[in-house]
Amino acid sequence: MIERDVRITTPDGSMNAFVTHPEEQGPYPVVLFYMDAPGKREELHDMARRIGTVGYYVILPNLYYRRVDEFVMTPESRSQMVGHMNSLSNAMVCEDTRAMLQFVETQDAAADGPVGTVGYCMSGPFVFAAAAAFPKRIAAAASLHGVRLCTEAEDSPHRAAAAVKAELYFGCAETDEWAPAEMIDALDDHLRAAGANYRIETYPQTAHGFVFPGREGIYHKAAAERHWERLFALFARSLKKPPTAQPA
Repeated sequence: MIERDVRITTPDGSMNAFVTHPEEQGPYPVVLFYMDAPGKREELHDMARRIGTVGYYVILPNLYYRRVDEFVMTPESRSQMVGHMNSLSNAMVCEDTRAMLQFVETQDAAADGPVGTVGYCMSGPFVFAAAAAFPKRIAAAASLHGVRLCTEAEDSPHRAAAAVKAELYFGCAETDEWAPAEMIDALDDHLRAAGANYRIETYPQTAHGFVFPGREGIYHKAAAERHWERLFALFARSLKKPPTAQPA
């Protein structure tokens, strides 16, 4: 595997990001991996590596780059994390997405075809909004225990659902105070009315953050492995072209 740290120029500055992809037989379909609120860290690097090993060019950006180059989550820094998280908007992350899409156009290892996205927690609405903003590029978008997916806010991503061409996947925790069942039900109703290609799945006996191995008491191994199965199947359907039949 190849991995490196890069800097991507955006309208607001220089965004640091982690990139990983296989060493041979590229180029590879691109997957944009949007971090959760505790920030870009080694736990997410490992998750990006897991995606990369099955044949993808993965970019994991630091979405807090406008405020800090590296955020380290500690019990004392929780209020700082909330400030960083609330400083972001769907529009800002869509501009960051545009910059990443421009960046991969310069990378030999990155394929120029359809792009996949995955976002956790705070980034659930970001992947949804990006799919609407870039319907010609983003073919698959997965939100895992995503928040703020269908709200009264003017920029709630569900409002642009009709513009989405991607296949959408929403993996939800059974118990999640930040993504209550009422919001998920409203999202389901809206997506159905919009004619979206989507799936909403609730993972039994799980709580918010269940996919992260570092969340002691929250991590649910069986559910986390199911999320990987769903994610890889989504990307295989949407991003990878079947092999061309060779003449006999």
